[in-house]
This record gives sequence, C-alpha cells and structure tokens, in this order.
Amino acid sequence: MQDLSLHRVAVTGIGSISSLGHTVPAIWEELKEGRSGIARITRAPAEQLHIKIAAEIKDYDETAYFDDKELPFYDRFAQFALIAAGEAIADSGVDFAQDELGAETATIIASGVGGWTTIDSSFMKMFETGVARAHPLTVPRMMISAAASQVTMKFGLTGPAFCVSSACSSANHAIGEAFWMVRTGRARAAVAGGSESAISMIGQRSWESVRVLAPDTCRPFSKGRKGMVIGEGAGVLILERLEDAQARGAKIYAELAGYGLSSDASDIVIPDQKGAERAIAQALATAEMNPEDVTYINAHGTGTVMNDRIETAAIKTVFGEQARNLKVSSTKSLHGHALGAAGALEAVATVKAMKEGVIPPTANYETPDPDCDLDYVPNTAQELKIEGALSNSLAFGGLNAVLAFRNL
Repeated sequence: MQDLSLHRVAVTGIGSISSLGHTVPAIWEELKEGRSGIARITRAPAEQLHIKIAAEIKDYDETAYFDDKELPFYDRFAQFALIAAGEAIADSGVDFAQDELGAETATIIASGVGGWTTIDSSFMKMFETGVARAHPLTVPRMMISAAASQVTMKFGLTGPAFCVSSACSSANHAIGEAFWMVRTGRARAAVAGGSESAISMIGQRSWESVRVLAPDTCRPFSKGRKGMVIGEGAGVLILERLEDAQARGAKIYAELAGYGLSSDASDIVIPDQKGAERAIAQALATAEMNPEDVTYINAHGTGTVMNDRIETAAIKTVFGEQARNLKVSSTKSLHGHALGAAGALEAVATVKAMKEGVIPPTANYETPDPDCDLDYVPNTAQELKIEGALSNSLAFGGLNAVLAFRNL
C-alpha cells in the first residue's frame, strides 16, 4: 500500500540545450528524426587529436543569452544550466514569488567536472603564455557548485540548494534526490538536473587515454561498436507535488514515481552487473511498479562493448520474460555522452517521449550483437503509448542511479 504521508511528484517543466539544439522543441525534432549531433570537433584542434569527433553545441553565442556584466561570472557549463533552467521554469508556468514558493523550492544542479572551460583556459594562459596570476573570478567560475548557485540567484530560489557530482550518474542522482525532497515534504518543488561542458584538448586527450572513445560515431548495442562520444549540454526538470500541479491546472509530462541507487563497490571503471540490477530493481520498488508496467527504458547505452553488454544482462535479469517486450534505446547515439549532464538530457527525452507517445531511436545501429539481444529501437523512432519508463545511469566508480516515470 502506498504511504499516504508521501507526496506524488509531477514533472511540470523541462528545459535543455545540447548538440541537437538550444531548446527542447528543437532537440525533440532531432531525436524523433534520429539525426545525430556528433560531428568533427571544433573546441580543440582536431588535427592534434586521435579522436576527432564530439557532440558539441552548435551555433552557440553566449552574448545572445547574457550581457557583458553577467558573462565574467559564468563558465560555459553554468551558462548551459541557466539556459536550461530558464526554459524549464517558463515551461512549467511556476511563479516562485507566489506564496514564497522560492523559499520552499530545492535547487539541485549536477556536474561531473564543473567549470572545466575555466580550468582549461587558465592553465593554458599560465603555462603557455607565462601569465603570472589567474583571473580573480577563476574560483567562482570553476566551482562544481557554481551552476547551482547561479540558478538560485537568477531565479530567486532560496530553499535548499546544492550540487551532486557522481561522474556519469550525477544528473540522475540530482533529480532523484530532488524527487525525495518533494516526496517527503522537505520541499514543495524542485529545480533539478545537470550541466556539463568538458570538450577541450586536455579533456579529449584524457578520455583518449582511457581508450573508450569511438573514432567514427556512437552506435550503442550494435555489433562492432567502438565506444562513446563526448557531448556537452544541460537538462533541467521542474518537480512539484502532484496535488499542487493539479490544483493550478499545470501541464504534466509524467509522474516521477521512483528512484533507485546503488554502488558496485567493485572497480573504478569496469561496471558490475549486480550493481546495475540493484538500482533498477529499487527504482521499480519505490515506484511500486511491476516489470510489466514498464514500456520503455532510456538506457545508459554508452556504446562501449562492456557497458552495453552488462546493462543488457541486468535488464534481462530484473525484468525476466518482460525484457523481450521492452523498448530500449540510447539517446547518447544522438546527443553524445554529456557526462554529468547525461542523465538530465535523457530524463528530458524520456518524459517528452511519454508525453508525445514517440520513442526516440538508437541511432547508427548496424548489426545485431548476440550479447545485446533486446529491442533497441534501431535507427527509426516508434510511435507507442508509454505507460511507464526508466532512465538508467551507470557511472564510472560504480555509482548507479535509475529514475522511474509513470504516465498520468
């Protein structure tokens, strides 16, 4: 029986910026059409890199969003967070000044590395050009929590606020912890998601050394896949108590019904199937959903051989025979792996898919892999009513976070 002292949680606003576009409507069109945002890298000299592709945000002009007084305070990742949060808040129609709602709203914005652009450029100036001192705003720009702070200040959110950083699960952890705060009454609403901008010479060279990057494109679950592609961007969800959203006649994308999290406690880079299984099972349990209640899974789906195989096996173990009826796709094949923002981009895609009844495809899929034998919605979107959905994040360090959504 559901604990009536707990509030149900509605998603009433979404915002995003990624390699697919600068707004949710633009991104959604690309997702539906299966058009990938992966292209030749421009934020670092491609000729000096072994891996010459990334999923960068295209045609981005920071001066179109921020004035000259604001820009010195914002690293690129904070800019993305502010843009996505602004879109999500406008989409929700929430007035945070009304009834002092801003004081009862949690702000949890995740990032894996924070102000990487500031760190990278500061190192370049100091060690290549011999500049003796760092810019006085270096620390406020590079802090991993800077995006969360800037969002609170921009939108007058004076409730609980913090950053979550747990590698590729950062955004799912942020959204999940915001869910618990609203569910248990610690907050009436939440602005939650993640932001990342880590595409640079140092960043790419570092990832190259791990040997997990694909040289051509990202093709999750497809035989012959060669790895992941680094992306950037931000995604933000507005969460509210369901009764509040219904009372004001809000548009509701879905109910955020459950959240599962676990630690592999195994290896810093190699995923463990049991850890993934525990997080998936816990998300279902907290949502009071059975395997047959789930229609769609937005997979972690990085495109690495081991990760895709282990995630597939974990899904099959938890769902049993129902796994054969699931639609499973990886939108990382389209917007790249945005690290600490990945889960937020995928949560936005998941609830939009639920609202529209369209499942975005796994792009670049070529050949079935015997170790990955589920329905990955290859290359072409499918129209289907989604009753329940999961969004998986399985991070380096064995830090797993899974969100469960229910259609209303």
